[in-house]
Parts: sequence; structure tokens; C-alpha cells
Amino acid sequence: MTTLPLQRAAATPRLSRKVGVAGVLALWLVGFLLLRGRDTLRLAEADVTPVHQSLNQLNDTVAANRNSNPLFLYFFNEIRLVVDELARGMQALISQPVAGRPLPIIGWLGVVALAAFGAWALGNLKVALLTAGGLLFLGFQGLWQESMDTLALTMTAVLLSLVVGIPLGIWVGLSRRGERLLTPVLDFMQTMPTFVYLAPLTLVFLIGPASATIATMVYAVPPVIRLTAHGIREVPHDTLEAARSMGSTRGQLLRQVQLPMAKRTMVIGVNQTIMAALSMVTIAALIDAPGLGQTVVKSLATLDVGSSFNAGLAIVVLAIVLDRVTTAASVRAERSRRNPSRLGHLRRLWLLLGAAATAVCVYLSYTYLWAAEFPSQLDLGAPIRRSADAVSTWVQTNLGSTTGVLKDVFTNVVLNPLQTLLTDSPWWLVAAAIVALAAIVGSARASVTSAICLGLLVATGVWSDAMVTLAATLVAAVVVLLLGLVVGVWMGRSTRVDRVVRPFLDAAQTMPAFVYLVPFLALFSTSRFTAIVAAVVFAAPVAIKIIGDGISGVSATTVEAATSAGSSRWQIITKVQLPMSLRTIALATNQGLIFVLSMIVVGGLVGAGALGYDVVQGFRQDRLFGKGLAAGLAVVLLGILLDRITQAAARRADVVTHAHS
Repeated sequence: MTTLPLQRAAATPRLSRKVGVAGVLALWLVGFLLLRGRDTLRLAEADVTPVHQSLNQLNDTVAANRNSNPLFLYFFNEIRLVVDELARGMQALISQPVAGRPLPIIGWLGVVALAAFGAWALGNLKVALLTAGGLLFLGFQGLWQESMDTLALTMTAVLLSLVVGIPLGIWVGLSRRGERLLTPVLDFMQTMPTFVYLAPLTLVFLIGPASATIATMVYAVPPVIRLTAHGIREVPHDTLEAARSMGSTRGQLLRQVQLPMAKRTMVIGVNQTIMAALSMVTIAALIDAPGLGQTVVKSLATLDVGSSFNAGLAIVVLAIVLDRVTTAASVRAERSRRNPSRLGHLRRLWLLLGAAATAVCVYLSYTYLWAAEFPSQLDLGAPIRRSADAVSTWVQTNLGSTTGVLKDVFTNVVLNPLQTLLTDSPWWLVAAAIVALAAIVGSARASVTSAICLGLLVATGVWSDAMVTLAATLVAAVVVLLLGLVVGVWMGRSTRVDRVVRPFLDAAQTMPAFVYLVPFLALFSTSRFTAIVAAVVFAAPVAIKIIGDGISGVSATTVEAATSAGSSRWQIITKVQLPMSLRTIALATNQGLIFVLSMIVVGGLVGAGALGYDVVQGFRQDRLFGKGLAAGLAVVLLGILLDRITQAAARRADVVTHAHS
């Protein structure tokens, strides 16, 4: 008897919200037509504001007092020295000449043997063969040293992340107070696009391996903290009570019960940290981090598709190897927890023999040139580069008109009108409209947060560039959401489709952001459209998976009831599954926006301009350092703005879903 009133009560606010949104947009459009071109805060590429000049002076002051100020002399410089020594030590081990040697301590044969043995010990023989084959492929591409530089910095950042992250994760898992303190910090760290970490860290730690490693660590540490805490909290309460009743102390409980039972989840956290570190290390090439990222950045700057594709392929191979090894390690950890006797005497014997053979390979690689310097006789890099260039040339020759028309139509019909509305409207009108929309679709708190973020955006002096970035982000996010709805519903309704599509989505999520730029650069050359397409492909997998999981999670009983009532497939999707997945869809929108924003900023390297371009120019020209730093802050503010509005919308959607149920 109460179902109908509930539905009417839920439908009325939704209708009023639609009317409110339409009213705000109509008023905004009228204001745009009447006041177009006024108070736009437009700034030319080479211009700077007093705020930017103040940041430049701050940079100069820091540089002048770096070796005399006690804070730098006894704190920041010491941190930089320790991290730099650790990073250079790792490079000396596998990638860079050391101590008068023309080659690193461990040559290619030793690295391949160590990696394969580690993959076998942590996973299985199949993963060991994949690891060995992947590393050899990197060498045959002619990118052995670059790959080892990337691996060395990645492992350095991961080591530091684990040293810091695991203790913090244990604290968060055991302490509600720790959870309350760290969760907002972790949310903030994961909301910030990768570019943003670079500028402030170069101010403090200078350009080089140290700042690149610290930036990578800051970006990569949240997953291991979160998953370590999650693993500890998920230990069954009955198990803990049983251990306490046997007299276990808190330390014994942690060491003998909670950590062993959380081992698999912690290994997954290590996996996510490694993948995040690899992604960040490649982007950190912008602040002089050595490795494959340098090759990609230089190739993108010169539009050398062949070299960028070769280096991008190497990054993908390295990502797959690291992902497979840590994934296999998490599976073995779970199996060993359930069956501790699985490691039999025969496997121990084989591991001992493997360790001995690995030690021999390491010795040979230290002693003999043939085992230290990767052989150059078989060069796969040259044909890969030639093939990529040939494909790029063919595409531009035969499909150039088609891709050009697609790019021009999309840019002129979709992107330019929205960008014009955002950039040519008075800044106060845009801010008022966004605050009002935040209140309508989200909450009063979201509107207050939006007002603060927009006010700070004005203060950064890069309002117009921020609006250009926001326009591209919103357009790409809409496309991502549409893809998420179409493919996600398809996956959620069909187990067979899910089994086929999900591995491709998982593979796409292992690829660092840089890699997505390469193929679309060949297709569309440098343009805003190129960055948008790369952002869509980068962000779509996460949105598709979230929506697919939400659709599949709708009660089968509810679907069967709708079917028995005569509902068609389309009616079941639109009247049952989508309405009951509103919170999931809102969450997918949130994650899609954050991923898109991150990639759109990276797209500054391929013609997206705006904030991404400002950040990059800040690294390259001292007089634009302040503007680049302000642009980085603007990216953070946009991320917080979009995150808070979509999170508030998700909470409101959750209320609507519960009202319907």
C-alpha cells in the first residue's frame, strides 16, 4: 500500500531538480548572450599575473637560500640526498655505470635471471617465462638501458612506498582515529591528477631523480595504505575472539593472525602501488626522470610516431610483466594461507637449484661483457619504428580526410560551443551557475565547496585556461559515461560478455597514461580532439566496470518479477536495472571525471593546451614557473570541484534508490 506514495514522493523532487537544472542553464545562456566577452579573465600564453610573479619570486628565494636556510639545510636537502642516493644506487645496480665500470653491477643476463626466478618463486613457471620473455623483448627493442632506468626508479619509489605505506595501513586498519585522520588525505592524494605533483616538488627538491622518485612515491603510496587497512579490517571477528581467548597479546594478534590473513589483500595493494609508480615514473620524465618516459616525451615533442610507439610498447610490456608477477603472487599467497603445506619438499629443492642457477647468471653478468651488455645483433626496435611510421603515414594519407572531418565536426559542433560558453561568459556568471547546479544535483555542502574552489580558481590567474580544460573534461566525461552505460549494461546482463570484455578492460587499466597518446597522435595529429579521445579510452574501462558490476548486482528476484509482469528487455533496463543502479552510475561518473581530468592535463603534450600546457611550460621556462605552479593548483581545484559535486550526487542518488526500494 505504501509503494505508490513513495514513488510519487521520490518522483516529485527529481522532477523539481530537472526543472531547477533547466532554469539555471536557461539563465546562464541568456546571461551569456547579453554579456558575452565581458569579465572573462582571459590571459595570453606568455602573460603572467602578480600572483605568478610572486610565485616566481618564491622560486628565486628558495633557490638563493637552499643551502643556508635551516629547513632546507637540515631537512629537505637531507631527504633529497637520501632519496637521490637510493635511486642512484638502484640505477647503479641494474642500469647505469658505477665505480669506474662501463656497465652496471648486474648486467642483462643477471637481471633476466633474477626477475624470472622471483616470478617463479612468487608465482608460477608460466609467469616466470612471461617475465623472461618480456625483459628480453625490451632488450631486443634497443631500449634495455631506458627500461632498466624506468624499472630502477619504479622499484625505488615502490620500496619507499611500502616502507611508509604498510605501517600506516596497519595503523589505519587497527585505529578508527587513524582512519579518520588519513582517509581525507588519501582521498585528496588520489583525486589530484599526476601532473600536479611535479611542480611543487621541483620547487623543494629540484629537478632530477630525487624529486621524480618522491613524486612517484606520493602518487603510489595510497593504494598500499588502503588495501593493507582493508585486509586487516576484514579479518573475521570470530577468529580474533578465538585468538584473544587463547591469551594472544595485541602484538601476537597482529603478527600471527591479522597480517597472515590480510596477506593476499596486501599483495594486491603492492600490485596497485607498482602500477601507479610505473605510470608516474613515465610522466616524471618532464622533471628529468631518466628512462622510457624521456623517449616518449622527446618523440611526442618532435611528432616521431615510430620512436614514441616503440617506447610506448616497451612501457606496456613492462607494465604487463609487473602486473602478472604481483597478481600471481597474490594468488599464491591466498593458496598458501588456505593450504600451508602446499610448498612441498620437491618445490623447495627446485627453488634451491633455481637460486643457484640465478647466482651463476648474476656472477657471469658482473664478470663478462657478453652477459653484461645486451647484444645488439637482433634489433626489433628499428622494424617496429619503421612499421609504426608506415602505418601512421598510411593512415594520414588514406584516412586523413575521414579522421580530419571527424575531428573538425566534433570540435566545431560539440567542443567549441561548450568551450565558448565557459570561456566567453563573465567569470562570475559561470561561477554562480556552477554553484547553483552543485546545490541542485548535489547538496548545500557541495555548493559551498564549489564556491570556495571557484573563488580560488579566480585567484590563480588562469581562469580562462581552467575553463578550456573543464570544457574538454566535461565533453570527454559524457562520452565515457555513454560508453559505460552501453558496454556496462551489456556486461552486467550477460556473464559471457563479461568474461570476454573484462580481460581487455583489465589490460587497458595496466597501461600508463602516456601510452594512450601515441596511437591517437598518429590518427589525429596534435589537437584538443586527440587529447579528448585519449582521455576517453583511458577513463572508459573504469566506468564500464563500475556500471557493469552495478547492473549485475541488481536483485535477480526483482528482474524476474518485472519479466513475469510482461516487461520487455528495454523496459527492464530503463525501468528497473538503471534506476536501481543510480548510485553506481553516479560513482562511475565521479571516477570517469577524475580519470578524464588527469588525462586531459597530460594531453597538453599533444595539443590540448590550457592548464596542461601551462604546467609543462612552467618546467621549461623560469619566468613561467609561477604560472605553471598556479595551473597545477587550478587542476587540483577542478578535481576537488568535480569530485565533490559528483560524490554529493551519488549520495542523493542512493537516497532516491532506497526510496524506490
